[in-house]
Amino acid sequence: METITGVTFPVPKEYMSRFFEEGKTVFIKPATVYKEVKPGLKLVFYQSHEDTGYVGEATIENVELSEDPFSFFDTYGDAIFLTQEEVKAYFEIQEKWKSVRVKKGERKKKKWIALTLTDIKKYPEIQKPDLFVPVGGKYLKE
Repeated sequence: METITGVTFPVPKEYMSRFFEEGKTVFIKPATVYKEVKPGLKLVFYQSHEDTGYVGEATIENVELSEDPFSFFDTYGDAIFLTQEEVKAYFEIQEKWKSVRVKKGERKKKKWIALTLTDIKKYPEIQKPDLFVPVGGKYLKE
């Protein structure tokens, strides 16, 4: 039986330096692949949009879920790799495309995940994954 050793999510190249050079230690995103994510697993950074591939990794120290991603800023402040303005812009795009789930006439809020990271390291060279990494991310198994 395969064991989950980590998780990977695509992050646009323009944001990668925030982890490796600017010292950001909190990764937030809509909670897609999350039910098996726990402290001790690896987060492997998949660089998307340009020069794609695995570019680094970190150890997940803490996992937190919330229906309000802005609450993470109260807890983690500027340790988060995105700004509040970038999260707001994400919501505006989602509203434009009406991707918020509607169930029985009322909107269901999507959960967001915050991963507190330690031991963040950049790989010397980009590593190409064996399989495609979907937008929602995927578990890494051995």
